[in-house]
Amino acid sequence: MEITPGPLLKKINSPEDLKKLPREKLHQVCDELRQYIIDVVSVFGGHFAASLGVVELTTALHYIYKTPYDQIVWDVGHQAYGHKILTGRRDNFMTNRKYKGLSGFPKRSESEYDTFGVGHSSTSISAALGMAMAAKYKGEKDRKVVAVIGDGAMTAGLAFEGMNHAGTSETDLLIILNDNHIGIDPNVGALKEYLTDITTSPTYNKVKDDIWKLLGKLPVGKHFTRAMAHKLAEGMKGMVSSSANLFEALQLRYFGPIDGHNIAKLVDTLRDLREIPGPKLLHIITIKGKGYAQAEKDQTKWHAPGLFDKVTGEIYKKKYELPQPPKYQDVFGHTIIELAEKNEKIFGITPAMLSGCSLKFMMEKMPDRAFDVGIAEQHAVTLSAGMATQGMKVFCNIYSSFMQRAYDQVIHDVAIQNLPVVFCLDRAGLVGDDGPTHHGCYDISFMRCIPNMIVSAPMNESELRNLMYTAQLESTKNPFVIRYPRGEGVMPEWKTEMKEIKIGTGRKIKDGQDIAILSLGHPGNFAAAAIRDLKNDGLNPAHYDMRFAKPLDEELLHEVFHKFNKLITVEDGTVKGGFGSAVLEFMNENKYEAEVKILGIPDQIIEHGTPKELQHECHYDAEAIKQAVLEMMRGKISVSSTILG
Repeated sequence: MEITPGPLLKKINSPEDLKKLPREKLHQVCDELRQYIIDVVSVFGGHFAASLGVVELTTALHYIYKTPYDQIVWDVGHQAYGHKILTGRRDNFMTNRKYKGLSGFPKRSESEYDTFGVGHSSTSISAALGMAMAAKYKGEKDRKVVAVIGDGAMTAGLAFEGMNHAGTSETDLLIILNDNHIGIDPNVGALKEYLTDITTSPTYNKVKDDIWKLLGKLPVGKHFTRAMAHKLAEGMKGMVSSSANLFEALQLRYFGPIDGHNIAKLVDTLRDLREIPGPKLLHIITIKGKGYAQAEKDQTKWHAPGLFDKVTGEIYKKKYELPQPPKYQDVFGHTIIELAEKNEKIFGITPAMLSGCSLKFMMEKMPDRAFDVGIAEQHAVTLSAGMATQGMKVFCNIYSSFMQRAYDQVIHDVAIQNLPVVFCLDRAGLVGDDGPTHHGCYDISFMRCIPNMIVSAPMNESELRNLMYTAQLESTKNPFVIRYPRGEGVMPEWKTEMKEIKIGTGRKIKDGQDIAILSLGHPGNFAAAAIRDLKNDGLNPAHYDMRFAKPLDEELLHEVFHKFNKLITVEDGTVKGGFGSAVLEFMNENKYEAEVKILGIPDQIIEHGTPKELQHECHYDAEAIKQAVLEMMRGKISVSSTILG
């Protein structure tokens, strides 16, 4: 489907083309850019509301700054679609997040305008400060660096660490705080109230405006006016509002708040700030989803809505004739409520993924026992640990790739003290279109090496419920990982009776001859499909669902190695240090001899695409498992063919 950009946007192939336009034409550029994002995302999918909210800011930045020499760092990158379109990727934008297409986030290897690879939140200030410090060291006095960060991302500790350093760095760094009161879900915490105070203080804003109007009438030079403005602003802020003191205390000169959808005001403000040296912060107010009514009304729903009718706002949903399995996240969300209704010690904690991990169900029903702590994975883990010391059973739900951000807390605050925190790692394995920053490749490896840690993965929804039930029992004294993938499971009738699983025990799914397949987690379903198909080749592999990467079911493994000398392991984690490696360690320690093939995510960065495309690329889907069996059993197949002939 061909989507045609507007007449001005069609001529913009780089920021240099944008700069050729007169200032009064920028309104039209913004309108066309916003419409182009709506047109493309409605048909091809992707993140949506965030980019609509920064159309004017994006246009103003590339109009005023000399990009790519001046460097713009986007935090997270959900909002960078307009940036991509204005920097030479307009005609390829429909490949965004598609297999072998443009990344859904800024990516250094994709464009010189993408100054820093992002995907996780709160990295922009530290990265931009590093660039500004390097420019200062190299004597590049004319190079400017800008970090664009949302108020949601500002809740993470890393953002404050970056600001704390920036204030004393004497670098030419501008931090733009894009304040829209929402991340994926509504923002939480004291910072939200703090920013609300500064944006709504009528006294502060009236005095500020009066001072600027007065300065505009003074017949003095611009340098004297700026110096005078700074002194007056500092005094005025201290008199009428305490809100600005947070940033001023960090020695960041504070400007704003201003309307982030007023392109003329943005252009003028950025032009002035570009000439003011030193670290500074501009506070802008925007509306996530700006320009698309439905997205403005329900910003969470329209963060990444999928395909939709741009005219009616109808979001297209898959149509099924038969009952479909639920998403694993929803099984978690409903099951924790069932457990909490019977066990008053159960709590749920998530770092800003309330909807994504489906803890929202518990928040609605038990608001005093479910907590969204903002984008603060480290805090989420240590908060869970603190509650566990008081006998609480905390389910700390964090996406697998985001758990990497709290690894020290997992070791230091949970594992060393052997506290029974339950880590539910959603989005384990290859997540698809979000790509390498979001794939849950490494958790089996980095959790398995920690003493006291239990590492498990359910093959289906019923097993997820059983593992959650087991994890919350008083008899479970260790930290407990339950990892599961993004998307749907395999059981339409998923609400099964919950039963205890003995920790460290697997199960034999199917007996067989000649070769055994050992699977961990959801890929066990790929193995089952491959085994069904292998009947046509006269092969009958055995299948074991191991359930635990740590501790391994040694009794079951002894049975396997006594019976089989050919094994295939399957997992949706990295093959380096993962479940397959654990099986090899067991084999070596017990002096077994066997041919073992490990299937999983290879030792390389996996780009974006659909999960099926990426599982096929990584060779652990049903077809890859079948081919691995055929390769290892070539001798048997040729003999069988001779006999049958």
